[in-house]
Amino acid sequence: MSWHAQLDIDYSVDQQRSVARHSHKGPLRILQSLYPEGDAICHNVLVHPPGGLVGGDTLDMTIAASGTAHGLITTPGATRFYRSTGETAMQRTRISLQDQARLEWLPLEAIAYNSCLAENHMTVTLGPEAEFMGWDITALGLPSANLPFDEGQFLQHIEVPGLWLERGLMKAHDRCLMDGPLGLAGQRCMASLFFVSGSKMTRNRREAGLELARQVITGHALTTTAGATCPNEQVMVLRVLAPLVEPAADLLRQVWQVWRQHFWRLPATVPRIWST
Repeated sequence: MSWHAQLDIDYSVDQQRSVARHSHKGPLRILQSLYPEGDAICHNVLVHPPGGLVGGDTLDMTIAASGTAHGLITTPGATRFYRSTGETAMQRTRISLQDQARLEWLPLEAIAYNSCLAENHMTVTLGPEAEFMGWDITALGLPSANLPFDEGQFLQHIEVPGLWLERGLMKAHDRCLMDGPLGLAGQRCMASLFFVSGSKMTRNRREAGLELARQVITGHALTTTAGATCPNEQVMVLRVLAPLVEPAADLLRQVWQVWRQHFWRLPATVPRIWST
């Protein structure tokens, strides 16, 4: 039996507190709002009780924020795309930020199991004063458990319409892509952290953000291949390749912390609701 689940979240400000109003259909919801950083930032944990997607399943999420609301969304566990017998498993996330709203999108990794047919789409639109910071971590198979990604395919699509698009189709049988030096070079975890502004950032703001990311990369002790860049004046991206999820996620967390402090003057601390 295929599941089609939908979740709508709307962040706004009520009596100087960021609040989340939400509705859902099917097995997809958020837990209660938490405020480990005070009333200004509303933290939510997104829960999908079935624990994964099989062929034919669809998860649709629509997230909006307005005013000066600031939301942070994470998950308690990985998103798992399991083996398919022919149908595609689909996750779609649409984010719309207006006014001076901010959103942090920080789910745990997506795991593409062997023989999956999966697509993971994210689209973000921003008003001129809104800002967004999020990450995507994708693991192809479970190499540490001797469960390689030898069959199937995974499509990743991240887009800020008219501004930035990253789209990649990972086919397990494409050895040039999976193992070639111009592809994944044998790495099985790819991850990105991205900061997006609704208007052009000043040169000093961009260069300082890049320098902070590069300092973290240089001082990182775990095995990763990483780099930070600005594809345009509104987007900053950190890209990471690693053999496993843990070193990639650790590097993203460290850069996320310094970017939070740099861009938003927030404490460089990990919220307790999802730290490990």
